[in-house]
Amino acid sequence: MVAQRGSPWGLRCLFLCLAVQFALEAAAEYFKPFNVSYDHRALIIDGKRRMLVSAGIHYPRATPEMWPDLIAKSKEGGVDVIQTYAFWSGHEPVRGQYNFEGRYDIVKFANLVGASGLYLHLRIGPYVCAEWNFGGFPVWLRDIPGIEFRTNNALFKEEMQRFVKKMVDLMQEEELLSWQGGPIIMMQIENEYGNIEGQFGQKGKEYIKWAAEMALGLGAGVPWVMCKQVDAPGSIIDACNGYYCDGYKPNSYNKPTLWTEDWDGWYASWGGRLPHRPVEDLAFAVARFYQRGGSFQNYYMYFGGTNFGRTSGGPFYITSYDYDAPIDEYGLLSEPKWGHLKDLHAAIKLCEPALVAADSPNYIKLGPKQEAHVYRVNSHTEGLNITSYGSQISCSAFLANIDEHKAASVTFLGQKYNLPPWSVSILPDCRNVVYNTAKVGAQTSIKTVEFDLPLYSGISSQQQFITKNDDLFITKSWMTVKEPVGVWSENNFTVQGILEHLNVTKDQSDYLWHITRIFVSEDDISFWEKNNISAAVSIDSMRDVLRVFVNGQLTEGSVIGHWVKVEQPVKFLKGYNDLVLLTQTVGLQNYGAFLEKDGAGFRGQIKLTGFKNGDIDLSKLLWTYQVGLKGEFFKIYTIEENEKAGWAELSPDDDPSTFIWYKTYFDSPAGTDPVALDLGSMGKGQAWVNGHHIGRYWTLVAPEDGCPEICDYRGAYNSDKCSFNCGKPTQTLYHVPRSWLQSSSNLLVILEETGGNPFDISIKLRSAGVLCAQVSESHYPPVQKWFNPDSVDEKITVNDLTPEMHLQCQDGFTISSIEFASYGTPQGSCQKFSMGNCHATNSSSIVSKSCLGKNSCSVEISNNSFGGDPCRGIVKTLAVEARCRSSSDVGLSKF
Repeated sequence: MVAQRGSPWGLRCLFLCLAVQFALEAAAEYFKPFNVSYDHRALIIDGKRRMLVSAGIHYPRATPEMWPDLIAKSKEGGVDVIQTYAFWSGHEPVRGQYNFEGRYDIVKFANLVGASGLYLHLRIGPYVCAEWNFGGFPVWLRDIPGIEFRTNNALFKEEMQRFVKKMVDLMQEEELLSWQGGPIIMMQIENEYGNIEGQFGQKGKEYIKWAAEMALGLGAGVPWVMCKQVDAPGSIIDACNGYYCDGYKPNSYNKPTLWTEDWDGWYASWGGRLPHRPVEDLAFAVARFYQRGGSFQNYYMYFGGTNFGRTSGGPFYITSYDYDAPIDEYGLLSEPKWGHLKDLHAAIKLCEPALVAADSPNYIKLGPKQEAHVYRVNSHTEGLNITSYGSQISCSAFLANIDEHKAASVTFLGQKYNLPPWSVSILPDCRNVVYNTAKVGAQTSIKTVEFDLPLYSGISSQQQFITKNDDLFITKSWMTVKEPVGVWSENNFTVQGILEHLNVTKDQSDYLWHITRIFVSEDDISFWEKNNISAAVSIDSMRDVLRVFVNGQLTEGSVIGHWVKVEQPVKFLKGYNDLVLLTQTVGLQNYGAFLEKDGAGFRGQIKLTGFKNGDIDLSKLLWTYQVGLKGEFFKIYTIEENEKAGWAELSPDDDPSTFIWYKTYFDSPAGTDPVALDLGSMGKGQAWVNGHHIGRYWTLVAPEDGCPEICDYRGAYNSDKCSFNCGKPTQTLYHVPRSWLQSSSNLLVILEETGGNPFDISIKLRSAGVLCAQVSESHYPPVQKWFNPDSVDEKITVNDLTPEMHLQCQDGFTISSIEFASYGTPQGSCQKFSMGNCHATNSSSIVSKSCLGKNSCSVEISNNSFGGDPCRGIVKTLAVEARCRSSSDVGLSKF
């Protein structure tokens, strides 16, 4: 007999009472001052060890209006802590001038976290990496003469200490530290410095020691952590970052095992595939971490969000920072990742009393690749305050099968358990399995994008309605203005030689124009014609994008890459020719040593080749420099300034143009669904809505290969393992936060660099329109039943042992149809279900009766629910595909 479900009522009551006691104590004492310390086992909050789950959310990657919902969904998902970096470049864009407003209102964010009853882990850094422009450093920092980043350099240490002290003092002034009754329980200094420390030699060791002493000397009164820093000094806790951290041990027995970055996805680059980490593997990694002695784990990211403006680093990281996180870029739940992890967190909480009571687990080998870790109260912990939850606490266990291919049957404490491959089963009472990482009972949500059809307010010309392939497209009026090539202002200057890009732009713009004049003789023309060759711009090394103009015309082909060699053919006319080189950054380097030296633009020799009398050394010529674009400088993307640009009406028949501005107006879509711009018809550029910079766009296409048809969760994960979106543009949809929209006449401005069709830009609404789930008789009952048992007078009911399928639409949506339902042996996967040999004919009617018209519903997985056993002796499964519909009408809109 396999004992995997159910429990005596006494144990269930114990778990319920303990869980409620934990919650009540945390809530009752949260806003009173409390101390945070640690021992070898865990963080100690107000005298009690805690097992903590943390959600990574970066406040600038969302709007303040989104923060409450993101925090609430994180809390509902079972986390205890919100983790964020502090972004120096956003808070001090100009030296000595601080910004704590809007998306950078970190005080408001921290207060919202505290008001929700959650803790906050503040990672000050101030180097953050984070795929953020310049790793979070303000670019003005590199202009301080003699400065060297992240080493024993007095100039850097002075600036770093000033910002870190600013942040700590601000948190203390706002009473946000735990001992003041605030949510902050831990801070971080530096970030993954151990990866590059060796490149700085002894100065690196001196620097990390200084950073630790500096942080501890600021009087924050909470523990400090350094991630990926095996030589973290003294009282600084070293922590793990990675896909798996169950084998990590800190550098001192007196420090707990912390996992500051659990990479639950990965970032994407322009022209790259999109990463996906299966939730079965992610849950396995998390369960193994707590199984083997871990006590604090943070999802990086729980919500990734958006790299608004030019904040994306890289180079070449896309505007979306979705990260395949449990909450997607738009704030919608990503299922089954969010739901399966929610169940995992609930299972861990059931084990928390035993986990905090034991100093270390007992290890039991169950097979060649199977093992158990058992947590019991022991004589060394019985006298501590952390065990004050009662003497009834006895035992919790984790059973792991680390075999990547085969399931295993094991015997543990006299009972048999079936363990799927690459999975962990959690037994809060050392007897009954409440959760297995490979058995996903949570629903799957399929995100859909729908066109919206708002009322429209025209600006200059009558709307044109056209029909294409039986779909209604609304061609709204577009206006246009050309961006001048080269010099456009009095702020240009002329010097001899090639200047480094960032030294000139100070990262105030992606763009830097280099202008010179080249004389071409009749002999050169004859030489080229006779030898069937052309001149070429030759550059030893360049980053990120180079565009070459001759006499105002863009040459064919652009050079794209990170410090790549350039050989760009050019065609000159006889006489004087204007040669314009436009260098562009696409996010500054955010990782590695010596960031201050990385720079942008050109390196090495730069010359013109192919001339009759030999190469021309361009570095010896006079060059005129112009920073940025005219439209940028005059802010023609803003409501206040756009009318001054001299816009002209654009005709649908006009040929696509390079370096051109477009604008139109659109009304805000009805409802509350997240809004996105579909820019798939464009090339490369930037976009603004009502003056808000929604980010860079680029329609580079991912390779055709490298995306597996089937993603196998088993085995060690890497960022290429389960990639998808092959052969398609890496990103076409761009998030426009609802709070940036007004009810009508929203200004959309596009800067297009390479040519595109703005008439095919559309606005779309994003929602979880399709839900699917598969739950069998062999699944476990919902973990939440252990917290909220279906009981009367402490008597267990028959329903307690029954698995359930739970379906839930997003807020404001209801289940409008059941597209498929089969109780028996259904085949396939979401949106590809089919009936098997065994099928209960009333499956659809039973599910429809329970679910239609409701926001959420539950269906018990039992023969009784479906009026009898459709096929005896076979484990039955219920598979359902449902559609959710908003109360507001959904239509289609085009500009």
